[in-house]
Amino acid sequence: MARTTNKKDSIYFQLLRLLVTAAFVAVLVFLVLNQAGDYLIENFYYNSDYEERKDESYIRKLQQYIDQNSLSSRDADALKSWVQRQQIVSIRVYKDGMQMFDSEYPDQELWEEEIEANDYGWEVYYTVSFADGEARVSITGIYAYQFYNYAMIVELVLSFVLFLILVLFGIRSKMAYILKLSDEVEILEGGSLDYKITVKGRDELAALAEGLDSMRLSFQDLIKQEAEMVQENQKIVTEMSHDLRTPVTSIMLYTEILKKGSFKSEGQWMEYVEKIDRKARRMKQLTDHLFEYSLMAGEEEVQLEETETCETLFYDLFSETCSYLAQQGFEVLFQVEWPQSRIRISTDYVMRIMDNLTSNIVKYADPSMPVVISAVEEGNMTGFLFENRVKKLEEETESNGIGIQSVKNMMLKMRGKCMAVQEGERFQILILFPAQHE
Repeated sequence: MARTTNKKDSIYFQLLRLLVTAAFVAVLVFLVLNQAGDYLIENFYYNSDYEERKDESYIRKLQQYIDQNSLSSRDADALKSWVQRQQIVSIRVYKDGMQMFDSEYPDQELWEEEIEANDYGWEVYYTVSFADGEARVSITGIYAYQFYNYAMIVELVLSFVLFLILVLFGIRSKMAYILKLSDEVEILEGGSLDYKITVKGRDELAALAEGLDSMRLSFQDLIKQEAEMVQENQKIVTEMSHDLRTPVTSIMLYTEILKKGSFKSEGQWMEYVEKIDRKARRMKQLTDHLFEYSLMAGEEEVQLEETETCETLFYDLFSETCSYLAQQGFEVLFQVEWPQSRIRISTDYVMRIMDNLTSNIVKYADPSMPVVISAVEEGNMTGFLFENRVKKLEEETESNGIGIQSVKNMMLKMRGKCMAVQEGERFQILILFPAQHE
């Protein structure tokens, strides 16, 4: 029976756990990289002359712009335009002790308000030549901004790549298992039914692998049963041929005697005719059994009925069987404690099986010893055991076992089994049905 997959072991929850774990690790790595990146940028920016070099570079660009456009210190709109194009700098222009321009307030004409210049210790001033004379320019740039942006992009990309790697690595193990199952199925398709399917984990794939392995075992058993049936059929045909040959030979012999008139009296003639009649009846009996067996072998899959208790299904059948055997002079010990399990049967098959078993008991059982019928439970199967002692037969017995083989075939079609064992004079036959325990 295939295992039941727990929800927490299902592929869906495994994938969810994988995604959550990968996301958590990626976020953690991003935070570490972000802290490390900020530290490296700050350490580089404040412990080098990078800011000074950038300031000087932008001052040179500003001087070129002023020279190309002959700007004065009061051309606020032109200065504002230049600052906006640079994007990451701001400037203040001071001339003759007055603040002439502040890019933070580009629309305000500061020189009209005569704002006095204030020298701040943290500001660096550069001399720039305007059309109306030299002025001092203070420049402030957010040069580290671009480094932080680049670092953020790199950190996000690395974290996302790590997330993908973790997810793909987790999926890779499942894909490898799927490919392995695919290879093993191809091995089974090649006919190697002895190869065991690998069952790994407790998810849906493991349940699938377990189901495939169960199917392999079932198919292997089916092939074995079919091989045994073919072998048994060949044995039956061989034995039937031998059993038919004997009466045919006798009939030919006696008819040859009658044709030649090689008999001494009318009494001897009648004796030969009676022997021919007995041999012909024997042949008819054998051919009837063979026809019944071949008819059984050719029947399609039987439709089983609804599950019922053993007592409900077999009580009347055993009552009739015991009564019939008692009429035939047999003592029957019915030692059955009805099992609590439920079974599915074909009533037609069960009646034919009981008729067959009863007929064999009447033909071959010793009436001086009791026939014992008892209930048996083996694993997940329930059935009945018939025991008797075989009587000593004088002549002309059915030695081909076609009746027992018919019972085996009918039990097999009902997904059950039949086992017959003879030890000396003791004969046992066991029939078992798949059971559903309450």
